[in-house]
Amino acid sequence: MYLSGFTINVLTLLAIVLATGLVVDDGIVVTENIYKKMEAGVPKWQAARDGSKEIYFAVIATSITLAVVFLPIIFLEGFVGRLFREFGIVVAGAVLISAFVSLTLTPVLNVFLSRKKFKHSGFYNATEPFFRGMENGYRRLLTSFMKVRWIAWPTIVACFLIIFLIGRTLQSELAPMEDKSSFRLQVSAPEGTSYDAMDKYMDRIVNFLIDSVPERKYLVSMTAPGFSGSGSANSGFVRMALTEPHERKRSQQEIVSWINKRLPKFNDGRSFAIQEQTIQVNRRSGQPVQFVIQNTDNDKLRKALPRMLDAANKSKVLQGVDADLKFNKPEIRITIDRLKASELGVSVRDISQTLQLALSNQRLGYFTKEGKQYSVLGQVERIDRDDPNDLKNIYVTNQRGESISLINLLNISEDVTPPTLYHFNRYRSATISSGLADGETIGDGIKEIRAIADTVLDASFTTSLSGASRDYSESSGNTYFAFILALVLIYLVLSAQFGSFIDPFTIMVTVPLALAGAVLTLWLFGQTLNIFSQIGMIMLIGLVTKNGILIVEFANQKQLAGETKIRAVIDASVARYRPILMTSLAMSLGALPLALSLGDAATSRIPLGVVIVGGVMFSLLLTLFIVPAVYSFLSTKKTISQLDTMPAAAVPDDNFLHNDEV
Repeated sequence: MYLSGFTINVLTLLAIVLATGLVVDDGIVVTENIYKKMEAGVPKWQAARDGSKEIYFAVIATSITLAVVFLPIIFLEGFVGRLFREFGIVVAGAVLISAFVSLTLTPVLNVFLSRKKFKHSGFYNATEPFFRGMENGYRRLLTSFMKVRWIAWPTIVACFLIIFLIGRTLQSELAPMEDKSSFRLQVSAPEGTSYDAMDKYMDRIVNFLIDSVPERKYLVSMTAPGFSGSGSANSGFVRMALTEPHERKRSQQEIVSWINKRLPKFNDGRSFAIQEQTIQVNRRSGQPVQFVIQNTDNDKLRKALPRMLDAANKSKVLQGVDADLKFNKPEIRITIDRLKASELGVSVRDISQTLQLALSNQRLGYFTKEGKQYSVLGQVERIDRDDPNDLKNIYVTNQRGESISLINLLNISEDVTPPTLYHFNRYRSATISSGLADGETIGDGIKEIRAIADTVLDASFTTSLSGASRDYSESSGNTYFAFILALVLIYLVLSAQFGSFIDPFTIMVTVPLALAGAVLTLWLFGQTLNIFSQIGMIMLIGLVTKNGILIVEFANQKQLAGETKIRAVIDASVARYRPILMTSLAMSLGALPLALSLGDAATSRIPLGVVIVGGVMFSLLLTLFIVPAVYSFLSTKKTISQLDTMPAAAVPDDNFLHNDEV
C-alpha cells in the first residue's frame, strides 16, 4: 500500500480483512506437509527441506492463480476500476507476499519452533483419533463414489442449472442501500406556480415532517433552489438528517416508505422521498431509475412522452414517475397590431418601452439614504399586473398627445411551452425518472422501464440510461467482462504451469461448484446481485481453484511415481484432505465477519461475505468428490503401471483401490 501510494480507506481495510483468511493458506499447506514428514521419522531439517520442495509447485500455482484473478479488476475502466483497484492490488500483493513467506520463513520456523526430538503432545493424542477417523471415513466415501464416478457430470450440470435458474430470480442493483441516517424529498408544483404559493406548499410538507418523524436530527428545506434552470419557482427540496441507527427503532428504509405513503395527501404538487445511493458517481443523480428517450422529430417526442408516463405510473415496480421535459408551462404571447398602432399614431418603440417600464422590474437608478445605497426599480404593483386584462389600465401617448390603452394595440393569446429544452449527447431528449416500490431494486426498475419503452416507442426512438441507472449498467458490464477475463487468464496460467490443457480444465471444474453455492447462498439469505457480490464471485475463481490444484498436482506426482490413475487421485485427495479443510475454513472464517454484518454501514459488505462463505463451503463439499472423479476421466499422465490402460469408464474393484485400513 505504501509503495503504491494508497491510503487506509474502506476498500483497503476490506481487502485486509479478506487477506487475513487468505494469507494463512500457503503457510497451512507447507506446515502440514512438513509435519507429515516429521511424523514419518524424517529429521526436522530434512523434513522442512523435502516438505517445502514437495509442495513448492502447488503453493506457487495457487498464489499466482489468486493474484491473476485481480488483474482484470485492476485494469477495469470507469468508476468500478477506480473503486476496486486498490482492493485488488492489496489482496493480490498480500497473497504473493504470503507465498514468499511460506516458502522461505515458514520452513525455518517449523524447524526452530518444533521440539528437538519429535513427540506428539497430549492435545494431539486426544484429538488425532477423531481426525484420523475423519480421513478414513473420507477415503471410504471417495472409494465408493469412484465406483459411480459418472455422477460427477450430472452434478456439474445441476450446478449450472442452479446458477442459471436461481441466478435469474435474484434481484440486481449497484450496491445494497446503506442506512446513511439521511434522505431528501424532491418537491414540484404545476408550471406557473408562483414563489409565494410554492413556499406555502413547502411549509405544509415541512410541518408534516417535523410532527411525524421524531427520529429527525435536523431538517433543511429550500424553495426554488434553481437546480432545474429556468422556471424553478415551482420546485423545492427538503433534506432530513436522522439520529444514528442504534438510537431509533425504525430503519431509514421504513421511515422513507412511511413518508411516501402519506405524501399524496399534499395534492397541490408532487413530492417523493429519495434515499441516497450507496455508490454514486454524480452527487445530483436524482431518483434511481433515469431513462432517456430521444427523437429527431420533436412532435413525436411530444406525443410519446405522455404515453410513457401513463404506462410507467401504472407499473407496480415504479413509483413517483416524472419527466424533466414538460409541455405545461403557461405562456402569454403578445404581438403588436402594427396597422392599428400606425393608424393611431403610436410607434412600436413607444409600446415596447411602456411594457418594459410597467412589467420588467427595470433598475432606473440609485439613491442614498442614511449612508446606504438603494436601487430605484420601475414596475407597477403586483395587484395591477397579475391578469392579462390589466393591460387595459396601462396607457401609451401617441404623436398627438392622446393617451391610448395598450389593450387596443395588442393581440393576446395563451399557449403552453416547455420551460426548458434538454439535450443528451447533443440530441433533443426527455429523461423519465422514477423511484422504486418497496422491495424493488434498481435492476427491476430498469427492466420495467425498458419493457414499457418496447411497447410504447417505435423504431425511430433511441433510448439510454442516465444517473444511477447508467452507473448500474456500466458496473454490470464491467464486472461480467472481468469475470470472463479472469476465467481465461487463470486457465492460461494453469496451462503454462502444468504444461497441459487437461489438468487446468479439471481444476476449473471447481468454479461452477463454487458459483452455484454463491448463488444459492445469496438466494437463501435474501441478498442481491450487486457490485460487491460480483467481485466476490470473481474472487471465488481464485479461492476454490486452490483445492483443485492441491489434488491434481499431488495426483500427478503419484502417477509419475508409478501409481495407477484412480489410486493416485484417491491417495492424493486423502493426503490433501486436511490442508483443504483447513484452508477452506480459514477463508470462510476470514470472510464471516463481513457476512454477519458486524459494525455500522456494513450492509453493502454482506453480499461479499455471503458469496465467499457460501461459495467456498459449498464447493468444498463437492470438490472433494467431483475433482477426483473428473481427474480419473480426463487425466492423460503416463505411468509405469500397465493397469492405467484400463478404460476410463470401467469400475475398479475394492482390491484395486488403496485403503490404509487394509
